[in-house]
Amino acid sequence: MVTARKGSGRLRAVDLAATAGISVQQVRNYVDLGVLPPVERTPAGYRIFTADHLRALAVARRMAEGHGWARTREIMAAVHRGDLSAALAALDGGHAELDRERADIRRVLGAFETVVTSPPATLPAPRRGVRIGAVADLVGVRTSQLRLWEHRGLVRPVRERGTGYRVYDQAELRAAQVVALLRRGAYPFDIIAAVLDEMRTTGSAQRVHAELARREQELHRRSLRRLRASAALYDYLRHRDPTLPA
Repeated sequence: MVTARKGSGRLRAVDLAATAGISVQQVRNYVDLGVLPPVERTPAGYRIFTADHLRALAVARRMAEGHGWARTREIMAAVHRGDLSAALAALDGGHAELDRERADIRRVLGAFETVVTSPPATLPAPRRGVRIGAVADLVGVRTSQLRLWEHRGLVRPVRERGTGYRVYDQAELRAAQVVALLRRGAYPFDIIAAVLDEMRTTGSAQRVHAELARREQELHRRSLRRLRASAALYDYLRHRDPTLPA
């Protein structure tokens, strides 16, 4: 634990650096960026640090755990220049991002529930694949829709050598079925693209579902870290302005 020099109330930059395991130059950078409060200087030009700077450094590091350094710099700088509205807006923006991410994960998980419970499309396929007309009949759409999905990068048929016809292998046949299922469920194209990307990466809908569930749990942990950081910031704000409600 670092304490101020007896009778002076002052700390050295090296003292602050030691508490956080950072360099003295980083402490100076934090001052310049507004992460720490402004410092006074001695007649000889040395920076004067106090317990307030030590407190601000601890809060900033807790904030960085929850919000990342970019947003932490923005919030702390706003606090130290007296712009509480800007600080709160940046803080709210961080929580809103988590809310959107959580909603996206839930939507994709919902889409996968549809995919997992749907039996895969099967069609005796020749060695060179299935032509677009047969795929359209199987998944219940028009060939024009399949071409649109191809244009959006959702399905990836290859061209038959010589004729130039679009042909689908079993993987792309499944992709076409997934798109058809999710479009009937009114899922937007960005969610469908996320589903297909995950399926192509992991190889199966079941494995993707497990991965998304893992991401959701990680999101819960990030949300708790962000909440803890916000609590630390509020305590710091009350220290700076005791008139704020407890």
